[in-house]
Amino acid sequence: MKMNYSTKQRELILDLIKNSSSHITAQDICKYLSEKNLKVSVATVYRTLDKFEKDGIIKKYVIDKRSGACYHVIKCDSSDPHFHLKCLKCGRLIHLDCDFLEKLQNHIFEDHGFKISSGNTVIYGFCSDCLPQNDNV
Repeated sequence: MKMNYSTKQRELILDLIKNSSSHITAQDICKYLSEKNLKVSVATVYRTLDKFEKDGIIKKYVIDKRSGACYHVIKCDSSDPHFHLKCLKCGRLIHLDCDFLEKLQNHIFEDHGFKISSGNTVIYGFCSDCLPQNDNV
């Protein structure tokens, strides 16, 4: 895997993705860099994300066309089962990585004969920030 990320902009973008607690969008990256008064063009952000994805450093997810793409760093063992939680109110996408998911996948396969493609699995609902605003959920 080729990893030549010597430019300051690339290092900043990669660090931001690595340190993000959830999936991050190109718009999130641009906003963060702008707030820190770091001059990185939108085109540079998108080119860098494309390069990172092509080099196998990050994974790109497009859950729906309205929300656009989001990214996260690929772990050493990217075969670990994980799901995504998508907030119906704010659109936030959360990478869910938990031991229970393997049990869930095994149950669904053993009892229902269905193998889940966990990297593409999205569970819709409301995040903790939006839940109080939706009392009838």
